[in-house]
Amino acid sequence: MEKHIDQLGEKDTRSGFGEGLLELGKENENVVGLCADLTGSLKMNAFQDAFPERFFQVGIAEANMIGIAAGMTIGGKIPFTGTFANFSTGRVYDQIRQSVAYSQKNVKICASHAGLTLGEDGATHQILEDIGMMKMLPNMAVIVPADFTQTKQATKAVANHEGPVYLRFGRPKRPIFTPDDQEFVIGKAQTVFEGKDVSIIACGHMVWEAIIAAQELAKEGVDAEVINMHTIKPLDEKAILDSVAKTGCVVTAEEHMINGGLGDSVAQVLSRNNPLPQEYVGVNDTFGESGKPMDLMKKYNISSENIVETARKAMSRK
Repeated sequence: MEKHIDQLGEKDTRSGFGEGLLELGKENENVVGLCADLTGSLKMNAFQDAFPERFFQVGIAEANMIGIAAGMTIGGKIPFTGTFANFSTGRVYDQIRQSVAYSQKNVKICASHAGLTLGEDGATHQILEDIGMMKMLPNMAVIVPADFTQTKQATKAVANHEGPVYLRFGRPKRPIFTPDDQEFVIGKAQTVFEGKDVSIIACGHMVWEAIIAAQELAKEGVDAEVINMHTIKPLDEKAILDSVAKTGCVVTAEEHMINGGLGDSVAQVLSRNNPLPQEYVGVNDTFGESGKPMDLMKKYNISSENIVETARKAMSRK
């Protein structure tokens, strides 16, 4: 029951966004970039250099950036806004709600440095509520890709999606496991490993942790199914229900609060269709702190070891 996946190097997901945006710029002249004084951190430099007339540095004025982006859509532009996840959501929620979501404007809100793995910048910047905030907005799609390659694929996919999108990615280098030729479809989950004993549904950086956990569980004779739920909204309900019909229990894993994130979205699907044991791996109603990304993941119980332990608990409840 060996669980194997090829690791194709390591790279930060924000660089996947940068490369995807550059390719989009070459393919579609309506794509424009806006940044709030964090061009290097968002890896938007290459787009800026290639298309200076289509890049707008608005300075530390995130609310204004969202308003400008919303206005640009009226003229047929496809604006990609870039700043840290905390500033992309918490600082500008009113502008997003009124000018983008309610108005159904075709703005792509691209957010780096999300979650605990932002690391040393600490709790004020490590937003852990943003998935919940954004998925509750009508008309908003929410996408949390798993690695460099998938972030690049997602960036290109959202340009073809008509309507507001929240695209969440991160700062640290993480393993790459998505093949270049793998199709990315908004709203359609990807099964990394098939299994029959427990479903592990993860997003973002936690997909790799779920892969490691499944490999460890296999050594114990546990056959874990791992699903990369890269789209939180619209959620692939069929993938969830098909998986739990086989396994009878589920663990959700996310670099986010357990309140309001991926886990709660999965729980809603189960409660309406097939109530089964579910356990959460996520940050438990607390802020983060300054530290090295992997140290923080262990301290706040969102590492592969926690997924293994939680999977055992979920299976014991069947």
